[in-house]
Amino acid sequence: MLPNHPTNSAADPAPAGADRANKSCHSHRFCVAPMMDWSDRHCRYLWRLISQHALLYTEMVTTGALLHGDQERFLHYHPSEHPLALQLGGSNPTELAQCSKLAQEWGYDEVNLNCGCPSDRVQNNMIGAILMAHPQQVADCIKAMQDAVGIEVTVKHRIGIDDMDDYAGMVDFVETVAKTGCRTFIVHARKAWLKGLSPKENREIPPLRYDMVQRLKQEFPELNIVLNGGLHTLPQCLAEMGQLDGVMMGREAYTNPYILVDVDRLFYNSGRPAPSRLAIAAQYVDYCREQLAAGNRLNHMTRHVLGLFQGQRGARRFRRHLSENMHQPGASLAVLEDAIALVDEANPVNPMDHTTAVDQPNPVDP
Repeated sequence: MLPNHPTNSAADPAPAGADRANKSCHSHRFCVAPMMDWSDRHCRYLWRLISQHALLYTEMVTTGALLHGDQERFLHYHPSEHPLALQLGGSNPTELAQCSKLAQEWGYDEVNLNCGCPSDRVQNNMIGAILMAHPQQVADCIKAMQDAVGIEVTVKHRIGIDDMDDYAGMVDFVETVAKTGCRTFIVHARKAWLKGLSPKENREIPPLRYDMVQRLKQEFPELNIVLNGGLHTLPQCLAEMGQLDGVMMGREAYTNPYILVDVDRLFYNSGRPAPSRLAIAAQYVDYCREQLAAGNRLNHMTRHVLGLFQGQRGARRFRRHLSENMHQPGASLAVLEDAIALVDEANPVNPMDHTTAVDQPNPVDP
């Protein structure tokens, strides 16, 4: 075992009932997207409390940061996070191969190459969406990564960039990369404007073209095609999935994490009883207790739980109490416990009661 390989330590308690079997075999039927500054290990632990089967992705880590920075910081995770993929940003085949080896050594189930991020900072370093203009370069990178590891190597990309946004351009990119043996393509169904739009605007302004992703699957049935972009509800995910192999949800899973509670039932035919929000919060309290004892700050964990009670009575008081107190010097676990109590008092019902938007509308947040 590597000295820094993640272990099930007291500082990382496992979620109750977490399924750790078949770590090397995972499905892309439902994925939670890599999100910079959001999908860190604390956030992924929260998601795993809610869904046992969704495929989780790390934030994008650049090859330079991984090879020359703090590997423990970028690669550490809790064993219960499986299935888990590491997303890399880079364009140098040798460096990407080295980082893929690290991913495999640390026990990740998949390594993914980012070909979709539109920010100026990354495109100036030939990282992200700009790589769509260089399909052979991407193919060279993927081949080097595949030669270095035995875990799956995948690609996340846009339908196009700037004026290169026709279907034929995306097909050329996918065909070129697929010749390496790469089989999984996660497609953000918007093109990216590399000049003139911010990353936030690139998530909202270019129109969604789900039809292009569906057509890609029809013409390349042997490929594993996953749809990303503009997915906000589970019924929408199921409807847009069609003949595709999976969907990837991003911001909605962060701002409203409890949306994941029905993923296992709807996408993986799981009969596991759905945990309530309060049950999840109680388990997250235990996690935060251990993390505080290990020297982590409260706000590093609790910032991810702000949306857990979205749509429930008392949710605003819960968020306000956390927001006003979790950043205070020496903030203790009592901040989170007191915030949860505000919701508990406002919902005098069986804490294991369970309703979601899939079954019926949630109560209005007062």
